[in-house]
Amino acid sequence: QLQLVESGGGLVQPGGSLRLSCAASGVTLAYYAVGWFRQAPGKEREGVSCISSRAGLTDYANSVKGRFTISRDNAENTVYLQMNSLKPEDTAVYYCAALFTTNQAMCTMRVRAMESWGKGTLVTVSS
Repeated sequence: QLQLVESGGGLVQPGGSLRLSCAASGVTLAYYAVGWFRQAPGKEREGVSCISSRAGLTDYANSVKGRFTISRDNAENTVYLQMNSLKPEDTAVYYCAALFTTNQAMCTMRVRAMESWGKGTLVTVSS
């Protein structure tokens, strides 16, 4: 059974950077599309970015385009989210989630489409 563990969250000043990691165990991530999601206090969980299993397809929410970069290392069974130029409104618990798919060129940021979830890591952007 796929298990996901996020790490890399913390407190950072506005304009700073963080890199989140999503480490998988139990099965290989190579057959899964993976997404990063976030949930701020009092708000619904929203998609931030996603990456396909093998074809390198990526997608981003408009709010993070040009600032965040998603990548994956299938050999390390890990997906990353590099976050630059962080803003206070990026403060949230960040989750990674995975969807098994035979389509190597698809990914999705739809919360309800994802099958497996990590427990999240808190990112706080504040001076």
